[in-house]
Amino acid sequence: MSVNKVKVGNINCGDDALFLISGPCVIEDESIMMKTAEHLKKVSENLNIPLIYKSSFQKDNRSSVKYYDGPGIEEGLRILQRIKNDFGFPLLTDIHYPEQAKIAAEVVEVLQIPAYLCMQSTLVVEAANTGAVVNVKHGQFLAPENMKHPVAKIESTGNKNIILTERGYTFGYNDLIVDPRSFHHLRNLEYPVVFDITHSIRKYGIPSADPNGGAREFLPVISRSGVASGVDGVFIETHPDPSKALCDAASQLCVFDLEEFMKPLLEIHALNLKYPY
Repeated sequence: MSVNKVKVGNINCGDDALFLISGPCVIEDESIMMKTAEHLKKVSENLNIPLIYKSSFQKDNRSSVKYYDGPGIEEGLRILQRIKNDFGFPLLTDIHYPEQAKIAAEVVEVLQIPAYLCMQSTLVVEAANTGAVVNVKHGQFLAPENMKHPVAKIESTGNKNIILTERGYTFGYNDLIVDPRSFHHLRNLEYPVVFDITHSIRKYGIPSADPNGGAREFLPVISRSGVASGVDGVFIETHPDPSKALCDAASQLCVFDLEEFMKPLLEIHALNLKYPY
């Protein structure tokens, strides 16, 4: 099935190469951010995989106001700019409010619309008006084929630099289910499709620092099934010590385990190229 190619830095998203979006969930201490970026650079080079560095300057959907929500836009973008300068990665970060779009787009190549906010017209349109690539996460409340609505809002500005990301449905009881049919529906919208693997194992309603707040045992099976479904990229949040991460500690992958984790996914992706749907 044909897909529009979307340029992110020097990466052609939607091309034959599987691309990776990775980094800590939220921007933490600068040394942690740089340590993660340094190892991600090695993974990218060793596996010859295009990589977009991801981290959020603000996480405004934490389940408690007591939880760490990031350093804020000014300090967060400063750290992301340093990572770009030192390692050459294109960057992705979340925005939650329309007024953040233009400021963030001065530093990052990809503005990400959080799943809960994917139908917020003003936010989506402001992101699109910057001319940046807009990565729209599939809302847990929305049928995948209805992602055509936020896509149309972005296209209304003339911006067709769009990526669509699947991150699981909420089926009650704080669990998320990944339905492979969703990848088919998103692909029908003719933009690159990403599978957000680590968010799909979160257990909502449980603090992310609680070991029970994520189900890492399912990472191998859902990641391989998602890539076998024909996605263009994978989204894997990583951290040098996930148990000490300030956000999503129970679901992030240790960055030092990422290279081995990716190897079977790249092999499966190569089979997709040989035997396309």
